[in-house]
This record gives sequence, structure tokens and C-alpha cells, in this order.
Amino acid sequence: MTTTDPVAISDVDLLDLDAFVEGRHHAMFATLREQDPVHFHAEPDGPGFWAVTRHHDLQAVNRDTTTFSSQLGGTQRVDPDPEEFDTRGVLLLDSDPPQHTRYRRLVNKGFTPRMIGLLEQHLRYRAELIVDSVIEQGSCEFVSDLAAELPLQAIAEIMGVPQEDRRLLFDWSNAMIGSQDPEYQDPDNPDRPLQAAGEIFAYANDLASQRRDDPRDDIVTTLINAEIEGEKLSELEFDMFMLLLTVAGNETTRNATAAGMHALLTHPDEMSRFLGHLDDDAYRSVALDEVLRWATPVLHFRRTAAVDTEIRGREIAAGDKVLIWHVSANRDEEVFEEPFRFDLERRPNE
Repeated sequence: MTTTDPVAISDVDLLDLDAFVEGRHHAMFATLREQDPVHFHAEPDGPGFWAVTRHHDLQAVNRDTTTFSSQLGGTQRVDPDPEEFDTRGVLLLDSDPPQHTRYRRLVNKGFTPRMIGLLEQHLRYRAELIVDSVIEQGSCEFVSDLAAELPLQAIAEIMGVPQEDRRLLFDWSNAMIGSQDPEYQDPDNPDRPLQAAGEIFAYANDLASQRRDDPRDDIVTTLINAEIEGEKLSELEFDMFMLLLTVAGNETTRNATAAGMHALLTHPDEMSRFLGHLDDDAYRSVALDEVLRWATPVLHFRRTAAVDTEIRGREIAAGDKVLIWHVSANRDEEVFEEPFRFDLERRPNE
């Protein structure tokens, strides 16, 4: 997409999922950035939310965890169901400092430079096997055969899951992420997302028990034994980390990879340049930033105002939902020159 057709602000509907599938959301965000960058958006199933669409404002909200909390209301638009398990404060994504800081320090114990180096070697080997398999077949369905397969194998390696069980991770992830998507919903089993979470917990507990009885030189063993100032990850924190890794690590990487390939195929000049720089680490790093900007695998996150505040003069009350739209910030004309141009050599690119 190189241009956006004007959209009246009264026609902006950020809850229209089809608009995102069809690419019409870019025009809506262009209107908001220009006319109302901190826009109050009604919602039929809640009190409404503030849509933050400019790059600078998004960064400011992200950095101010005292004013804009991930923990108060979670990171999803829809409020947590009081009858369901509350992830706030125990899921890394849904926590604020100091809990988030402690949690992250413990988790980082499992991802030492040595562990990352071993994981990189393993994934290079796995990537070659995946590509060789596709070459042998002669064709592939890119999303399922390639884009989904490598992150599944990565997560399986991190968790110590046998490779033959990796499709369990795929099914659990789809069941949870797709809970609001008719394509993945099971009308005969509306509780499937909760069941999937329970299955991930049970699997994680079994893995942890195995590693306590038979420690290995792997990330799971390191995580369950990691200690800071005498504290370890609780069983629930470990389970929640495994859930986050299974769901978010799988789905976001899969989407970015698929969108990146689509961008390359639809921009043959950039594809040609990319193929000519496969051995250039610096080029590949810059190119990856552009793929992530272009794809924006995480469209938005929610924050909740902890106190009365304001953004760009708009008064935001304590308790208000604030959605920071990465997909809009990544097309912000004030930050990116020609933001609708796919440019693997784009600098700066934050």
C-alpha cells in the first residue's frame, strides 16, 4: 500500500476486524493521526477507550508505567472476566514494576549469552531442515510449513518439548489467540481457550517436575532454579511464563515472518537487494527492523490510567482504557519518511 484514501473521522471503526484484514485500517489511522491523534472510541461491550496513534505519544505512554499501568486492567482491550482466572500481576506482560522488574530478572537467568548461543546453533540447524523439506516437496503452504514451523521448533527447544509434541503448542496457541476470531472459535466448546490454558499449565508443571528429578543443561532447568535475593519463580509464575512463550512467542513470530515474505514478494526490487546482502549482518539487522515496522505483528496493547492525566490536552481519567496502536505509530508521517514505502535500508527506523 502506498497511499491512503481519505476516511471521515465519523467512519473510523477500530473494532471492525475485516478492515484490518482488507488493509482499510491504514486510512482510518491516517485520519486519526491528522485530525484526532488521541481519539476516544466507543465500544459496544465496554466503556470505550482512548486510541493513541502518534509515535511520540505511544513511546511516552509505554515509558510511564506509573501513570499508564499494564497491571490494573491487563493488556487486552476487553476487561478481564471476574469469573475467570486473573493474570494481572502474575503474567509478565500484565505486570508493572517492581513485580515486572523482579519477574524479568528471574526469567533473564534462563537466557544467558551461552544459552542463546546454543539456541541459535540449534535453530540454524532446524531452519535448514525445514527449508530442505520444502525443497524436497517442491512446494509449500508458507504460513504453516515455514512461518509457523520455526517458532514452534524454537519454543519446543526452549521448553524442552519433544519435537513430536510441537503441534500441541500450535493448537494451544490458536485456541487462545483466536478466542475472538470466528475462524478458530468452537461453537460447541466456548470454554476451549480456558481449557487450552489449563493444558499448557499441566504440560509446564510436568516439564518442571521432570527437570527437578532429572536436571539438564537447558533453559527450563535454569528457570526453575533461578534465584534473586533468595526468591525463585513461583509455580504459577513459571506456568504463566510458559503460557506467554507458547502463545505470544509463536503467534507474533509467525505473523511477522509471513508478512515479511509477502512484503518481499510484492516488492521485487527489495527482494533482489535482500538476496544480494544475505551475508551482510548489518544490512540484515536494518532490514529486519523494516520488516517489523511494516508487519507490526502486535497491533496494539492496552494500558489503564492509574491517575487522572492528559495526552495532547485530552483529559484522561483514572481507570480509563488507553490503547496504544503500534500499527499506526509505525506509519507515522512525523517519524518515517514515506511511511507507506517498504524500504529495507530505511534509517532511522525505531
